[in-house]
Amino acid sequence: MEVIRDRELHEECGVFGIYGVPNAASLTYYGLHALQHRGQEACGIAVNDGNLISLYKDLGLVHEVFDEKILSGMKGSIAIGHARYSTTGGNNRRNIQPLGVDYIKGSLVIAHNGNVSNAALLRQELEQQGAVFQCTSDTEVIAFLIAKERLTANSVEEAVARVAPRLEGSFSLLVMSPKKLIALRDPKGMRPLCMGHLGKSPVFASESCALDSIGASFDRDVRPG
Repeated sequence: MEVIRDRELHEECGVFGIYGVPNAASLTYYGLHALQHRGQEACGIAVNDGNLISLYKDLGLVHEVFDEKILSGMKGSIAIGHARYSTTGGNNRRNIQPLGVDYIKGSLVIAHNGNVSNAALLRQELEQQGAVFQCTSDTEVIAFLIAKERLTANSVEEAVARVAPRLEGSFSLLVMSPKKLIALRDPKGMRPLCMGHLGKSPVFASESCALDSIGASFDRDVRPG
């Protein structure tokens, strides 16, 4: 019998995403800063301009990892960010999120909060099919599954919809392609994810305080499933 101790139950991480604003990286920085209490180990921001995705991440607090010079060089109108509290995968630089992958259909970046309880089984299945993993986190398994489904799906959102029923556990996800931003919660809604708007631009965050930090309105929680 496996004993899970209290110190292993801290599964909070902070995710933030915004679509359709000229200063997406800077706004994501402020959103992550408001979510800093959810993860102090590492952080990262991915931003895209509809063609090229830029990703910067490192160990440390948000204000330690990012400065004005770094943020000013991250151009694009869509961005996602992550503040990490180590859950599955441990304290490893390769596990810092967002996680970006390049594959035959293009690029994909994921920010993930929570644990996928059947990730080990999914990983084993993929490895038996020839997959090679660089990280030890659930997030890379999710990214590989989405990339694999995208080969036959008509869109990235269709690929995500195919993968979602295979994921067990408690999680919220932000998935970014060069032109799209997708938000997803587990079917039971055990991991928080809310949405709002900054003008006409949609915003997603683990907590509404991140919306407040950039002056965005709160609309509702993302519906479970």
